Amino acid sequence: MKKKILFIINPISGVGRHKTVEKLIDEKLDRTIYDYELAYTKAAKHAIDLSKKSVAENFNIVVAVGGDGSVNEVGRSLVGTDSALAILPCGSGNGTARHLNISMNLSKAMQIINKGNTIKIDTFNVNDETAINTAGIGYAAHIAYEFSKIKKRGFSNYLKIAVCDSLKYRSQICEIDAHPQPLPLVGEPSSANPPQWGGHRRGFFFIIDIANGSQWGNNAVIAPHAKNDDGLLDLCIVRDFPFRMFPLMALRLFTRSIHRSKFVEILKVKEVIIRQERDYAHIDGEPVIIGKELKVKVNPLSLKVVVP
Repeated sequence: MKKKILFIINPISGVGRHKTVEKLIDEKLDRTIYDYELAYTKAAKHAIDLSKKSVAENFNIVVAVGGDGSVNEVGRSLVGTDSALAILPCGSGNGTARHLNISMNLSKAMQIINKGNTIKIDTFNVNDETAINTAGIGYAAHIAYEFSKIKKRGFSNYLKIAVCDSLKYRSQICEIDAHPQPLPLVGEPSSANPPQWGGHRRGFFFIIDIANGSQWGNNAVIAPHAKNDDGLLDLCIVRDFPFRMFPLMALRLFTRSIHRSKFVEILKVKEVIIRQERDYAHIDGEPVIIGKELKVKVNPLSLKVVVP
């Protein structure tokens, strides 16, 4: 019996790669294995309903055709079910796909779907939200909010906002309580950045990110040692730093060395409570109004995904 597969397509994600998807599916999907259907999102959060319906209709695989926001909307409805998430990366960053080693070449990504190899990965909750790859507050959340307001997508526009807003963004006072006590610093300790213990932090923070996968997207790696199947989250704490250090901090993201900065601490946690002055965050790159307190908890091996 053939497997049922649904492609949920976000027509406005990323830089318009979705335009080639229908032809790609028709030409590259193995019809001896799959019977397929297409569905198009019409508004924000629509993919959540489409994905939830696909579970009720016993689809074996549900494909998110889009970026990290689309992957989140499709994937959150599959958590705890027998339906597997697959990805055709058409977004601006594609952090989840890149961490899972899914090719940015859509034909190669389709070959991965044809092979149908699945694993289980962790997800995590932030208050009432479900996150698959990363979530957090501070500068990254600010940029996600600003990026959501422009119509023209793509990495170049994201980068423009990030550079321009670096001049005006200000760190905020936050408190962090990790339960149970976090494990020590990930990476190579140094005299400038020694291992630290204890579950409480308070201070001015530029970014606090919770990483299940290693990167935000476009190979900007916030948690070089993150694994999304170990039952742990990487709590990435970036303290306030002098503006003159901004280029070096950005470079560290793209050279997988952010954990070596004296302004950065990365701890392994299962649960954490974060309190902030502001009320917004990002969940898999999409801005959300989350409130001043974030309660975070890992959900081990809760999502089936199709991987190489």
